[in-house]
Amino acid sequence: MFANLSDHRKGLLLTTFGGLVLSMDIPLIRLSSGEVWSVLSARSLATVVAAVAALFVIRRVVGSVRNVLPGRLGIPVGFFYGLTTICFLLAVYYTTAANVVFIIALNPMFTALLSWIFLKERPALSTFITMAVMILGVGLIVGDGMEAGHLLGDALSVLASFSSACAITISRASRRDMGFASLLAAILPAVVGLYHIVPTGFSIDHPGWILLDGGVLMPLSFWCLATGTRFLTAPEVAMFYLLETILAPIWVWLIFAEAPASMTLAGGAILILALATHSLWQARVKARAAVAA
Repeated sequence: MFANLSDHRKGLLLTTFGGLVLSMDIPLIRLSSGEVWSVLSARSLATVVAAVAALFVIRRVVGSVRNVLPGRLGIPVGFFYGLTTICFLLAVYYTTAANVVFIIALNPMFTALLSWIFLKERPALSTFITMAVMILGVGLIVGDGMEAGHLLGDALSVLASFSSACAITISRASRRDMGFASLLAAILPAVVGLYHIVPTGFSIDHPGWILLDGGVLMPLSFWCLATGTRFLTAPEVAMFYLLETILAPIWVWLIFAEAPASMTLAGGAILILALATHSLWQARVKARAAVAA
């Protein structure tokens, strides 16, 4: 059934599922109640084990893993995905969950700019207007974070968003399946986390949550979102990361009763409304172009 779908619909299904699963990342990290470097290493090691196990199964069934490995471009893609993981997880510990996911919403803006510069896919005027509005929204969140002492966490969130955009853009340029590049990229944060915990050892109160996150949910999410670049443009894939922006604060609010600050909600609302308006406008433009054709 999946094979009979158009490429665009395949991309939409993959990235929608990946974004939904990704929205559970922060709640599971918080539920594990662990020290930051312990959580980073355990989560990343679980992802690496899952990736190696999947490659082993594919080799036994198909006879070769050559078609699913990303090739040389998988190295920079993996580096940027690994850097994203490190910055994202550190940001979770240094600022509020709402700040992290709302600032991550800059991902489509960074991706559109990188696609314009390197892939020669010039954004429409509406995209530039949306970017300007998004900068205003992020400015409200970061400004509030400076007053609350969350500047480091907010800065890490911006870096995570930019790094993720770099990985998406390179994946799109390669036209290859980068699903396993995003999974094997967990080697980098695993090494960084292990380096910091060698003197003291692991410190996670509820490791089951982080193993579920790193061993099951994140491999599914990363593979779906990274594979989506085969079927959708880089900015389109980046938009599905915003499912985490919308849902993660809700899960955290429900589980931990952590209500976002008023300025964070205001900035987040501006981001979401700007992106929703942009998406609807682009859909309308494409529909008119299709009718005209």
